[in-house]
Amino acid sequence: MNLPRIMIAGTGSGVGKTSLTLGLVASLTRRGLKVQTFKVGPDFLDPTWLALASGRPCYNLDGWMCGENYVRRLFAEKSADADIAVVEGVMGLFDGADATTSAGSSAEIARWLAAPVLLVVNSHGVARSLAAVVRGFCGFEAGVEISGVIANQSGSDRHAAMLSDALQSAGLPPLIGAVPRNGLPALPSRHLGLVTAGSDLLTPTLLAELADQVECSLQLDSILALAAAAPTLHLPPQLQAAASHQPVRIGIARDVAFHFYYPDNLEALAAQGAELVPFSPLLDHGLPPDLQGIYLGGGYPEEYGAQLAANGRMLEAIRSFSATGRPLYAECGGLMYLSRGIELLDGSRHQMAGLLPFWTRMLPRRKALGYVEATLTQDCLLGNAGQTLRGHEFHYSEIIEETGQTAVRPYLVMKRRTTQPSRDGYAQQGILASYLHLQFAAHPEAAASFVQTCRSFL
Repeated sequence: MNLPRIMIAGTGSGVGKTSLTLGLVASLTRRGLKVQTFKVGPDFLDPTWLALASGRPCYNLDGWMCGENYVRRLFAEKSADADIAVVEGVMGLFDGADATTSAGSSAEIARWLAAPVLLVVNSHGVARSLAAVVRGFCGFEAGVEISGVIANQSGSDRHAAMLSDALQSAGLPPLIGAVPRNGLPALPSRHLGLVTAGSDLLTPTLLAELADQVECSLQLDSILALAAAAPTLHLPPQLQAAASHQPVRIGIARDVAFHFYYPDNLEALAAQGAELVPFSPLLDHGLPPDLQGIYLGGGYPEEYGAQLAANGRMLEAIRSFSATGRPLYAECGGLMYLSRGIELLDGSRHQMAGLLPFWTRMLPRRKALGYVEATLTQDCLLGNAGQTLRGHEFHYSEIIEETGQTAVRPYLVMKRRTTQPSRDGYAQQGILASYLHLQFAAHPEAAASFVQTCRSFL
């Protein structure tokens, strides 16, 4: 595969990777190029913005959750008709699942895809020291090719020339661009992760401003040349297509309160014969007709608690659906929606579906963040007992006031930096719910199990 490709990585979080990647993608797109975007790591916000910038779905590439073969196949499949692929890294170039390996890092993905890396560095207050930083990154891990440097937060043209000279004199990759201090328009704050990355925030005007700054500050022709020089990528064989089956209808909660889905998870369900039918728990007064299953993804139900609680007709429809025993799969925000209710930071409470035996309570600080590995303790919607899936956890709420109502804990979960697994999740009367965002597209048998369970209700 000879696809031009480039990765925008950074020395750490907060150096401007997202703004620069969005500006680059918007700039290349308005040149008429078909740009396929990817985001390293378990992120739902940046991919939404990258999809808006390119006009194409953005996919997550996560080595720890999905493994090398799946990452490379997904990259090849989604880039097949593109002119260039742009990958946004996560955190610092070598940061990932743990502190001792490259698992889950941008470096791992760059190595697997043989993707040239543009390293974004905060250059405020440095000159020759920039070369020392870049040298450390270049020599840290074999197989990772840093092909250029972007100096963000630079000063004058003279400062940019000094940075370029420092890199050149040390025999390091060239300076591909210098972005003036505060030159990039500010993106909406993602403090606490509680900002929806939608078109109402990343407006066409803001995208155009990002593209304009990138075109002024970066050497776009040099970036395109580096991308085109990426070596041929030898790919593993594609998975066999799923056998044709009678289609089933699975409702997908889709609105501003629920929208955290990995697109390849949804595509994996569709590949198994599912017709994905969107509905809005906020605005619709009932479920779409003839559903055999429901998928309630993550999002921000706490931000819309009063509206969700006021939509009694939808809550009753969800309860009636569950009473039939048909599958209802919920992750994080979806679990909160199925609980007895949500308690906000000010102590106010909003009743939800009441299908799970507890309340959830918002916290001022993050409750959980990190990778998880879940082993099924019983046969369930996602497969047979003993099967292992990987995913991540990220939430600011916790479970409180759990009653003695019987509920099976369907997952044995091992979290990063823990030595003992814990029981997690809830399985009862067709419901499978937890705080975990599982990446099951990398395990076709899990998607097949999901759809086949729904099919049994035709």
